Amino acid sequence: MSAEVAEALFRSARRDYHANLAEKVLRLDKGVPSIADAGNKASKDIAVGIFGRIGLTSPGEKLKGQTAGNEFEISTAEFVRETFTKLSHLRPGNWVVQKIGAKERDSGTKANPPEKDFKKLVKIAQFEQYTHLIAIAKAASENPELAASLGADYLIKPDVVVFRRLVSDNDINYTDLLIDDGVALLSSLRESNGGAPLLHASISCKLTIRSDRSQNSRSEALNLIRNRRGKLPHVIVVTAEPLPSRLASVALGSGDIDCVYHFALPELQATVKELGLGDSEESLNIMINGKRLKDIADLPLDLAV
Repeated sequence: MSAEVAEALFRSARRDYHANLAEKVLRLDKGVPSIADAGNKASKDIAVGIFGRIGLTSPGEKLKGQTAGNEFEISTAEFVRETFTKLSHLRPGNWVVQKIGAKERDSGTKANPPEKDFKKLVKIAQFEQYTHLIAIAKAASENPELAASLGADYLIKPDVVVFRRLVSDNDINYTDLLIDDGVALLSSLRESNGGAPLLHASISCKLTIRSDRSQNSRSEALNLIRNRRGKLPHVIVVTAEPLPSRLASVALGSGDIDCVYHFALPELQATVKELGLGDSEESLNIMINGKRLKDIADLPLDLAV
């Protein structure tokens, strides 16, 4: 008798992600999926098809927007944590995946920001590339004219972050004596140089996409790019939006966002094809072939690049 073939971890993690979302976030309220635009027939039809393909058919009352969004962020963080941390053989490091903001169901390890003051205001400043934003926030709080000039561009609040803890000299010199007290004194990776954790990815979670949320994602990305000092982290959007046209409003463009990851891309493709929505199918193909839209299961491997 042949041995049973083991299931790939990413496949089971993706299934668990959908099951988690079905329990905590997604609802079929009076026949309308909670991710659908109730006033748009195509949105409702596509969302119904996606729900059916991931096994969500039980009715339930739609959650309030903020609650649903928070739970979507938590579930996405859990999926990334479960998968990306298994790739240490491809991307070595002491990695942490953390939801920013409201308390997680399982909070995991927290990073200590460099200063207590302004940490709630400038959450991104706990990372090496953005520690200077604390000084900007302090200065703006003391000078109304400066605050008016700066606006809120430095108030970057990612939903989920992936960051790397710094490395001790012992770990750096594990195989050979590579560094000592007289060399590599400015490297951000070296713990003894007194830096902060290194932000590897900023993940913006948008359960659905409307015009205002589309612009919000782009603004967040541009602020991450403009305000950094050092290496740019991955800038990513994860969404459950069913309408390809709305996905395109975020995915297509100049590349301020690395890529958009859909929570159920194969299911979305199959549904659009089954419904005979030619324009939507073409739009999906343009985004996928242009490497602007991928499935959530692709995200951990892309983070390992």
